[in-house]
Amino acid sequence: MELTIYQVDAFTNERFKGNPAAVVPLERWLPDDLMQNIAQENNLAETAFFVPEEDGFRLRWFTPAVEVNLCGHATVATAHVLYEHLDYKKSKIEFLSKSGLLTVQKLNTQYVLNFPTDTLMPIQNLLDIAQALGRLPQEVLKGQTDWMAIFETQEEIENLKPDFRKVAELGGRGLIATAPGNEVDFVSRCFFPQSGIDEDPVTGSAHTTLTPYWAKRLNKNELTARQLSSRGGTLHLKLLDDRTEIGGGAVTYLIGKIFI
Repeated sequence: MELTIYQVDAFTNERFKGNPAAVVPLERWLPDDLMQNIAQENNLAETAFFVPEEDGFRLRWFTPAVEVNLCGHATVATAHVLYEHLDYKKSKIEFLSKSGLLTVQKLNTQYVLNFPTDTLMPIQNLLDIAQALGRLPQEVLKGQTDWMAIFETQEEIENLKPDFRKVAELGGRGLIATAPGNEVDFVSRCFFPQSGIDEDPVTGSAHTTLTPYWAKRLNKNELTARQLSSRGGTLHLKLLDDRTEIGGGAVTYLIGKIFI
């Protein structure tokens, strides 16, 4: 059996920037262990698989280690493949996923995701987070899956040197560190050793946690963010109460074949 595979850099308009994701279109589902093996072989933060279903597509995401419930950059990459390579014509794509219905629209060079907004709870004990990041944050909040540590400056985020073993011991999916940006509304870095990714280049789903916090703090519902990984990526965000719009570009890096 041969499968077509695409590799796309998401949340960027430049190759070798943003977050790379593999996308594998399917006519029907493969066994779960086979999809996990393909994701492990790809060794990218995420590999997305999708099949046609109803009026849209069923979408699933795998890291090299586990299947995850939500992934932004691989959803952008999947939409890019459909629009740019598979001749998709509708103005909106509907994806059915483990996180419910997700939609993507292409607006000029941007792909705009519509994801459920996260809910946040303040955490009183900062010590474990401080030990994991090597620096004491101003405050810590907990979303449904991720911890979020708030710092005062972009420079603090840039200079973090996490202890990934201690990050993994926190539980949950991972840890987001964020601060006001020098040239954008806010910046972040995202650490997910629990999912087999020490530092994710650009994390769309984390911005469902970041956006409601910064929208409230800055008193604005439209924001621009930058994720400060070595590759880096820019996101355009809009808070819609219980939904968050996440916009970014994408470019194709390769098209190939998988032999099963």
